Amino acid sequence: MKRIIFALIIAIVGSVAITAVAADEKATPGITFSQTKVDFGNIHASAGKVTATYQFTNTGSEPLVIITVTNGGCGCTTPSYPKAPIAPGKTGEIKITFDPSGRRGEFNREVKVRTNASKKRIPLRFSGVILPD
Repeated sequence: MKRIIFALIIAIVGSVAITAVAADEKATPGITFSQTKVDFGNIHASAGKVTATYQFTNTGSEPLVIITVTNGGCGCTTPSYPKAPIAPGKTGEIKITFDPSGRRGEFNREVKVRTNASKKRIPLRFSGVILPD
């Protein structure tokens, strides 16, 4: 009789734990960008820095945290992004500032966004042509 009661208790505790884990897996943040590519078109190097703005929405059910945004491997690119968590259903924006001075010709750059919504990094791209002065 003790074995049956013990087995029953183990089964109940196990099913409660599995249900809690399944509920945690469903409650996650999500991120959806309105656009992931920006084309600056033709710009002059002497015109100064240009900025691309990428708006996003937390489409999940938990707060979204932007962990990092890379600079694209170049000192000419500076990202800025919200440091505070973004509540479910709320929006935010990531700005990428590109400095074309001292450069010319076509450029295609990419920064990558890391969030708590996924292990995959999200690429944000920008491009254009730097015209000589």
